[in-house]
Amino acid sequence: MYEERITLWRAASAEDAIERAEAEALEYAGSVVESPDSYLGMAQSYQLFDAPGDGAEVFSLMRTSALEPTEYLDTFFDTGAERQRPVE
Repeated sequence: MYEERITLWRAASAEDAIERAEAEALEYAGSVVESPDSYLGMAQSYQLFDAPGDGAEVFSLMRTSALEPTEYLDTFFDTGAERQRPVE
């Protein structure tokens, strides 16, 4: 199982944010009982343009794909193998 996480860092640069995120990811991966020490080594940075708050954009990923919308969602996001917390 793979987990994608979004973490927020106050950093002077994207490089600093990634360095800190990678250190935290290694620590986090080590705490996961099912697969300790399995951080895959990929971190991305996104600069917030607004303060974190109601409706603030905290992540954006654009991907070019020839897939139709439903097929795109099924391929990348709704595979049926996800584990998500239920909406309360």
